[in-house]
Amino acid sequence: MVTGHQTPPFFKRGLPLPARATIFLSISLSLLVADLRLNYLETLRQALTVLSYPLQIAAATPAEFVSNTATYFSGLASLKRENQRLQAQQLAMAEKLLFAEQLQQENATLRGLLKVNRAIGLRTIAAEIVFSARDPFSRKVILDKGSMQDIEPGSPVVDPQGLIGQVTRVFPLHAEVTLLSDKEQAIPVIVERSGLRAVMFGSGNGLLELKFLAANAEVKPGDRILTSGLDGLFAPGLPVATVLKVTRDSAESFARILCKPIASVERSGAVLVLSRTDPAPQRPADDRDEASRRASAGRIRNRVSQAFPEPVAADSAPAAGASAPQPATTALQAAASAPTPAPLASAPVVSAPVAAQSTPRAAASNPAPKGD
Repeated sequence: MVTGHQTPPFFKRGLPLPARATIFLSISLSLLVADLRLNYLETLRQALTVLSYPLQIAAATPAEFVSNTATYFSGLASLKRENQRLQAQQLAMAEKLLFAEQLQQENATLRGLLKVNRAIGLRTIAAEIVFSARDPFSRKVILDKGSMQDIEPGSPVVDPQGLIGQVTRVFPLHAEVTLLSDKEQAIPVIVERSGLRAVMFGSGNGLLELKFLAANAEVKPGDRILTSGLDGLFAPGLPVATVLKVTRDSAESFARILCKPIASVERSGAVLVLSRTDPAPQRPADDRDEASRRASAGRIRNRVSQAFPEPVAADSAPAAGASAPQPATTALQAAASAPTPAPLASAPVVSAPVAAQSTPRAAASNPAPKGD
């Protein structure tokens, strides 16, 4: 009986390592050459890639999670700093933008005023509205120019769009302007389309109203209202308002016409104060004041005195019967001076010429004895 049988050493150890390496290298090179030439392992390679993709994801997830977490928190802090910087920059740019818009608007206003100045052809004074009047129930503003800059009461005030008001009070360094929307403001106007003359009044609420026009007046919404220039203060043709609403009632004698100002009456900043280069036209003779009427009456009396000269014979004494017609002479004087009784105290007496004419009639009725 054979006991203690052992495997020969050659089969127990297998091939030596160099031999194994040579065999595996040969197989690898053969597969590489075959794949390069025949390309038969592409399908196998794709299948293995698909099968190993979940394993790759699972292996890379922990490292990727740690990396993404660190990137998120560092990016969050960086984003917060960038947000703060952008907010500060936005505030600075917003301030510059507002300033630029204000300059642009002011530049447009000044350019408009310059065009108005060239188009009107009148002497103008540039001014700026500094604040509103203290009275809350009036529509008045204060300008930064006054009598020292040749501002005169009654001068019209315009902006680039049209008329906004009139200078009512002047101080050395300031001037008060009553806006068109004030209740106490009234200006003569004309309807551009029909040529109808009217008077524009302020309503106190930002609108204007054409008053005392007949119910059938030729006015309709959309008509432009211009200054007529009849008062000698407002230059003709200045834009005033646009007709907003016309209400006609057969029971009323006048139409109710509401208008909207063309100019920025309540929002103007820079304005032009207009003044005439030539004097305003004089009023007709029937509208003169009492002093003018008295002067005219004095000139009439002087012409009457020249028409009836005094007699040359000064040494001839009046007859006894010549004293009777004197009451008639006094009555004629009273009749001549009846329309203007006040100036008679200082006017020259015209009784001598009248008596010269009335004496022959008295002599004819009461003949006096012939003297020397």
